[in-house]
Amino acid sequence: MSKRGSNIYKRKDGRYEGRVPIGYKENGMLRYKSVYARTLSEVKEKMAQCYTVRQKQTISNIKLSVKDAAIEWLSSAKLRVKPASYANYVNIVFKHILPVLGGEYFSALTTQKLNNFIHSKLQFGRLDGRGGLSAKTVRDIMTVYRSIEQYAVQEYGVKTTHFTMPKIQKKQLDVLNPSERKRLEQYLLHNLTNTNLAILLCLFTGLRIGELCGLTWGDIDFSSGTLSVQRTVQRINKRGSSEVVIGSPKSKTSIRTVPIPSFLMRLLLQMKKDSKLFLISGTAKPVEPRTVQYRFKSILKACQVRNIPFHLLRHTYATVCITSGFDPKTLSELLGHADASITLNRYVHSSMQMKQQYVSRLCLSA
Repeated sequence: MSKRGSNIYKRKDGRYEGRVPIGYKENGMLRYKSVYARTLSEVKEKMAQCYTVRQKQTISNIKLSVKDAAIEWLSSAKLRVKPASYANYVNIVFKHILPVLGGEYFSALTTQKLNNFIHSKLQFGRLDGRGGLSAKTVRDIMTVYRSIEQYAVQEYGVKTTHFTMPKIQKKQLDVLNPSERKRLEQYLLHNLTNTNLAILLCLFTGLRIGELCGLTWGDIDFSSGTLSVQRTVQRINKRGSSEVVIGSPKSKTSIRTVPIPSFLMRLLLQMKKDSKLFLISGTAKPVEPRTVQYRFKSILKACQVRNIPFHLLRHTYATVCITSGFDPKTLSELLGHADASITLNRYVHSSMQMKQQYVSRLCLSA
């Protein structure tokens, strides 16, 4: 078969055969479609029609690997997200996505392959080899993958897959009950240290732990009885190492002014230090959240309160506020949420006591 141009051959039967690339096989090799004609001009015309049809298709079979797209996506993400978010993306990409999917071409990836990847992560995904990852963690991984795929769709026209996200079983958080709150409050009041004062402040303002660690004495307005949330402290993991970073709060709505109860203002005034010093450390360098969490666990043990995560103080604050008659809009602003629905869905938890109180108001019609 003699060659007559780019991928055009003259066959022994006198016809011309044109080979048009239409995509890639699973091994990355090109896949071709052949067209035939009696003359060279006719076969060229048929090939041109195939190219035109291919260009109009929304699905492209470009030879693009998940690894190449992920690296490009990370470069663009670095320009628009905070360092903590970027570090999280890097960890997900290099520890979970690339080791399994990095060498795959988008042209060969199928919904079934991605569903198998999800199932594998749920069953054996822990990096220490001790079983599977939680549904939430796997959803986080696949959310990053979806962003990478959408980047590849937008930039290179690769095909879109329709994998199934794992379902998360919503947990009902058991916030501190009145008895536990009282024991914790009394212990903190009778053992005042910078850390204990900060935890007490969190109980009555609902600050996030990073916001609490980033609070300076200059953020407290003693004349108006308020504090300003202007920064957050985080430990960021960077592929084998980590560092403590002082940055801006979680979102624009997280930058806020929060009123402080009068009894707390009196305690703060007694312990007031230079405005440039951080509230918890009492120095120009902040205490990191992990240290505060360790101290908090010791405090819980000392006042005989069950072991709870620090963030549950924020949930407890929200629940107490709603019980006390706060409207959802006001509470969402105090917590730094953009939408009151976030506050109600994630941070307000009704106890059996609250349910019984509401039900007790029901009675027969007169």
